[in-house]
Amino acid sequence: MSFNIGLTGLNAASSDLKVTGNNIANSGTVGFKESRAEFANLFVQSYGSISKTSVGSGAKLAATPQQFTQGSLEYTENVMDMGISGQGFFILKEGDNNDSISYTRAGAFQVDKDGYVVNSQGQKLQTYAVKANDNYSTNDTAFIPVKSGAEFNIGDLQPLKLPLENQEPTSTGKTIVSVNLRSDAEAITSITGEAISFDQNDPDTYNYSTSVTVYDTLGLPRNLTYFFQKAADPALTWNVYADLGDKIDDAEPLAPLTTLTFDANGALVTPTELVDISLPDLALYDPANGAKIGTATADGSADGVISVDFGSMTQFGTQYTVNELSQNGNAVGRLSGLEVDVNGVVFSRYTNGQSKALGQVALANFNNPQGLQVVGNNAWIETAESGEHSYDAPGNGELGSIQSGALESSNVDVAEELVNLITAQRNYQANAKTVSTADQMVQTILNLQ
Repeated sequence: MSFNIGLTGLNAASSDLKVTGNNIANSGTVGFKESRAEFANLFVQSYGSISKTSVGSGAKLAATPQQFTQGSLEYTENVMDMGISGQGFFILKEGDNNDSISYTRAGAFQVDKDGYVVNSQGQKLQTYAVKANDNYSTNDTAFIPVKSGAEFNIGDLQPLKLPLENQEPTSTGKTIVSVNLRSDAEAITSITGEAISFDQNDPDTYNYSTSVTVYDTLGLPRNLTYFFQKAADPALTWNVYADLGDKIDDAEPLAPLTTLTFDANGALVTPTELVDISLPDLALYDPANGAKIGTATADGSADGVISVDFGSMTQFGTQYTVNELSQNGNAVGRLSGLEVDVNGVVFSRYTNGQSKALGQVALANFNNPQGLQVVGNNAWIETAESGEHSYDAPGNGELGSIQSGALESSNVDVAEELVNLITAQRNYQANAKTVSTADQMVQTILNLQ
């Protein structure tokens, strides 16, 4: 009996050494979670009776659960490296088979030849797709990216694919003009007090001007200038003119685009809606000589139309101040970089200053992560013991956030494991001594004969 007890102890200590050795071996493995050897005693009991003098039958390895504590985040400056701060697992898929889904904490990703974001095994990172018709132009405040799972198709996962082609140009369809006009500006009149006709080529016929670059349908830049002329009558009124002066005949007189009226407190009264600029010359030009080469325009018709938002105009103080002057067109753009925010939204950045949301990294969570089955290569798969998965966006519920340019290190404490290694070795030696002592007792009995 003593031999068997000592043998169970040797097996248990050997298992402890294996678990500790595996932890130490993976102390540098990204996203690795240490395991802990848990033991249980063996006890043989006769049916229907309990004896206070019964002796146990040894020990056994009961379980080796992994410890899903947070590993430290090590910064790599590689934007495709992602670390999870908090709970959750990246979702990986191989091929189109749903049975090939696995989960990982190792966020070392790269781009394959087709533009898909994959890990070192070629498994594709799963994300939420951006909803159709979402405009993420950074130049138009009406289209500010909403970095939340609410703007993505939750539940509809797809592999993240980076755009390898250039971004197509977008013709300008809207501008926002927010300027503070001087409250003490004098009306533009002649010596006799008569109104002077506006002339875009004569700065004495207007009070202030400012320009914004707009784009035609080929992405060619055009200079759109707004002129502000203080009117003599009625008071608190300004005439506004708009001119694509770089291409049209500057000798042609311009008609007023709209009239701005303010109240006594300097707040805008009219217009209350968007103002459309009809620009017959917002077409396609050869930038070398300015010759017209087409008739396609911003809205696809013969005449180009740009809507202008003057809603934030004011008339305060003694300074002209441009608060905002923006537009929603863009030139051709080449991919210049990527960005991943804390909510897992992946943006592509272009040389034309634009950005585009490509998708949102999805995370998985489980009621019992220790019930996941280890399949190697820093991955786990779902089991009945782990419970069914739940998917959501980073930062939602109990899920952690995403740190781009960082990797989660192994949570193994090497110093602690070395102490465990010494303890397991001593346990092994002690159990070996039990076997050796039992052997000596048997030899003594044999020598009596």
